[in-house]
Amino acid sequence: MTMNRREAIQRASMVLGYALTGPAIAGVLNGCKAVPELGYKPVFFTEDQAATISELAEVIIPKTKTPGAKDAGVPRFIDQMLKEIYKKEEQDEFLKGLTAFESDAQKEYGDSFFECSPEQRIAFVKKHHDAAYSKGVDGGSSGWWNAGSGGEKPFILKVKELTLLGFFTSEPGATQVLQYKQVPGPFQGCVPLAEVGKTWTT
Repeated sequence: MTMNRREAIQRASMVLGYALTGPAIAGVLNGCKAVPELGYKPVFFTEDQAATISELAEVIIPKTKTPGAKDAGVPRFIDQMLKEIYKKEEQDEFLKGLTAFESDAQKEYGDSFFECSPEQRIAFVKKHHDAAYSKGVDGGSSGWWNAGSGGEKPFILKVKELTLLGFFTSEPGATQVLQYKQVPGPFQGCVPLAEVGKTWTT
């Protein structure tokens, strides 16, 4: 005797003593979604938070012909920086921004940021980044960058700053994107720009 999917669900609901509704089933399935493999054990973030930071950093520096943020270990770097370097009030402010960022993603896409499609993640990060630098209707700045008021830096810019710092001080960033020589050569005061090539690490 064979049983189709609809019959299986109906029989299961009878055993449980109530009808399984669409939202109930969706809730169960959503609860089973796996967090992407991080490649490290977070010491500051929860696994969900770490997954969001990981995907956010990868949007900022994606893998192309050169390594991306994940390849350079940037997510782990950010996690350790928050744990070891940031003060308690700075940690709290960062987490507040991360929570708001995640909440906004849930409202816009119905999913956590790390569960969104690559296209959605890129569009979402661009939206937040543009908002941080936005111009006011009166010609003044309503964003943080041009405000000059010493206000709290937007979350997206904090992550961008940490991503760039972590990437360009990593081995892949320093040796595969920038130029690196453990022992620099002699000083040359005037060199044609065409011969300089990539920016130097050292």
